[in-house]
Amino acid sequence: MIEKNINLEGVDLLSFFGVNERNLNFLRILFPAVILVQRGDNLIIKGNDTEVEEFDVFFQNLVRRFHLEQELNENIIMQVRNGVAGMDEGKDEILVYGQNGLKVKPRTQNQRKMVEEIEKNDMLFALGPAGSGKTYTAVALAVRALKAKQVRRIVLTRPAVEAGENLGFLPGDMKDKLDPYLQPLYDALRDMLSWQRLERLIEDRTIEIAPLAFMRGRTLDKAFVILDEAQNATMTQLKMFLTRMGKCSKFIITGDCTQVDLPKNQQSGLLPTVERLKHIKDISVVRLESSDIVRHPLVSKIVEALD
Repeated sequence: MIEKNINLEGVDLLSFFGVNERNLNFLRILFPAVILVQRGDNLIIKGNDTEVEEFDVFFQNLVRRFHLEQELNENIIMQVRNGVAGMDEGKDEILVYGQNGLKVKPRTQNQRKMVEEIEKNDMLFALGPAGSGKTYTAVALAVRALKAKQVRRIVLTRPAVEAGENLGFLPGDMKDKLDPYLQPLYDALRDMLSWQRLERLIEDRTIEIAPLAFMRGRTLDKAFVILDEAQNATMTQLKMFLTRMGKCSKFIITGDCTQVDLPKNQQSGLLPTVERLKHIKDISVVRLESSDIVRHPLVSKIVEALD
C-alpha cells in the first residue's frame, strides 16, 4: 500500500467536501479500493499504485471543475467520473461562473480581443466608450487569474477625480468619501463572487481596491492590476502607476477619452502615454467602439449622438 498527499490550500473546503463531508463520503463510495482521509488542507489517499494513480487523475479533474463552477455535488462528481464535460466547460469563452449561475464571458469581438491580448502580453490598454465592457471584462479576467492561482492578488484602482461633484462635501471618513468612486469595481466583483467570499478576500487584502494615489512607492508582484478610468490620470500619474509593475504581474488600463473629468489646467495623459508605448513588445492596445456597448440599446445611440 502507498500513500499520497494532495494539498488543497486555497480551496473552500466546506463547499468542496460538502456539509458533514457529504461529497467526501460519496467519493469513498465511488472509490472503495482507496482510503481517503482529510486532515486540514490535505487529502491523504491510501491504496495500491494503480488505484491511487487512477484516483489522483480523477481528483485533479474534479478540483479543476470545482474552480470553474465554484460548486460541487454528486451530479458534478459523476460527470467528472464519467468524463462528461459541464454544459459550458468546453467553451473557452466563459471567463468565470458568477453568482446565481451567471456565465461571464466576452460578448463582442473587441472584448474577445481583450481576452486574447492579455493572454499573450503582460500589459493591455483598453480604450472605448461607456458601456463597452472594458472594466467588466478586465475584472472578469482578474478573477479568473486569481481562481486559477496564476496571481496571488488583485489590485483595482481609479483616480479619485470628481465628475462635477465635490469630494469634500461627501459625508463620512476618507474611505466613505472614496468608496463612491470605486463603486463600479465593487459592482463587477459582486457579480462574480459571493458577498461573503468577496468580504473575506478584501479583508485579507487578496483583493485590494484603492485610489490611484495610494499606489505610489509600491511594487506589485504576482498581481493582476487594473487601472480604471485612466483618462482621468495625468501623464505623470500614469508613469508612476505603470512603473509599479512587478514580476509575474498583469496590468490592464481602461479609459474613455471622451469623458475626461480633470480640471481645465490639467491634461489627460492616457492618449499620449498609449502613443509612446504602443510599439513596445508585450504591450497591447485594444480600441472598443460604440458597437461594443452592451448596456441598454439606447446607450449606444446616445454615445454616437453626443460624440
